[in-house]
Amino acid sequence: MSIAGGLPNAVARATIHGCEALQIFSKNASQWRARPLPREEIAAFRQAAGESGVFPIVAHASYLINIATAAPALRAQSIAALGEELDRAEALGLQGIVLHPGARLTASSDEAISLVSAALGQVLKERPRGKTMILIEHTAGQGSAMGASFEEIAAMLDGVKDGRRLGVCLDTCHLLASGYDLCSTKGYEETFDAFDRLIGFERLEVFHLNDSKKPCMSRVDRHEHIGKGCIGLEPFRRLVNDARFAHLPMILETEKSEWRERGTMGIDPLDEMNLNVLRGLRDLSAGKQKIRRSGEN
Repeated sequence: MSIAGGLPNAVARATIHGCEALQIFSKNASQWRARPLPREEIAAFRQAAGESGVFPIVAHASYLINIATAAPALRAQSIAALGEELDRAEALGLQGIVLHPGARLTASSDEAISLVSAALGQVLKERPRGKTMILIEHTAGQGSAMGASFEEIAAMLDGVKDGRRLGVCLDTCHLLASGYDLCSTKGYEETFDAFDRLIGFERLEVFHLNDSKKPCMSRVDRHEHIGKGCIGLEPFRRLVNDARFAHLPMILETEKSEWRERGTMGIDPLDEMNLNVLRGLRDLSAGKQKIRRSGEN
């Protein structure tokens, strides 16, 4: 949800959409600079979050951050920005920040993995009393982007001496685009068997639920509305009813309506559509929450 008008507004927007979990940007995702968070806004956000019942709440880190690069200036700027993102999330009481590990550019894959691990270890070591996690997001593998395989993510995590505050975010669009077949029953089972074997479900903290405009192994990250892309409805039905993941937040990153940046507090028709599709896929007989209709609080 957008933070237009102030961070507490994101919680209000989540509430009117009947959301159970929430993801925000704590700053402009396309800029290095971040406005300071006033104490009053932090307090108002924490109060709104506590009263709403929306939990957990995570932030997505800036897209500019690249801790896989060997370029000294960009690397230093990225590590500093990641630290700032973590500090902001900590102040807001968030569960974690979702981070794309970045692109290796001219570095080898092995070197990039070591660079990612070193950066994560540095940022966490500098904040020994923190609680907010860093959640490495599995990527679609466009260009030289790192993190498109479970093996790469496992190596990044294993390279950090104290990884208690490290976790993983899985994006359904990225999984398909990077070559993990979620569409068939066999492919779904093999995908999560591989994740558990290589990384472990105890590391999985968040899902991003997005359909994909592009087919399996396309290596192209293009989100589509739920059920209208190359994944289709059945894999999402399996996922929202998978008992192994019942405790995990599942976040939509699908396209919003054009007026989304105007600061409106109304229900976004596209968000409502996608949320209701996912709610409709839940097995209500298993005690899942009933579908919330438009306008319900």
